[in-house]
Amino acid sequence: MKKVEFTKEQKTAIARRVQRYFVEQLDAEIGTVSAIFLVDFFADEIGGHFYNRGLIDAHEAMSARLDDVFDEVWKLEMATGQVQHHNA
Repeated sequence: MKKVEFTKEQKTAIARRVQRYFVEQLDAEIGTVSAIFLVDFFADEIGGHFYNRGLIDAHEAMSARLDDVFDEVWKLEMATGQVQHHNA
């Protein structure tokens, strides 16, 4: 599986959010380096779960759209006096 990675800028932005979360929700401060280590930990340990969930969601969305496209294609089928392949 491909490792979940972020650019330095993305990681810094995420670390700032982690720091803000610690202050607002836990009434505790965490340094930038510690926050970045925490981001790395979560990316390595559970990032794959979120990535896979995103893949599942993308697959479901694409599958639904493709079903719509297939339905539209079958609507183009012309009557030939024979049994049609699909009833729209």
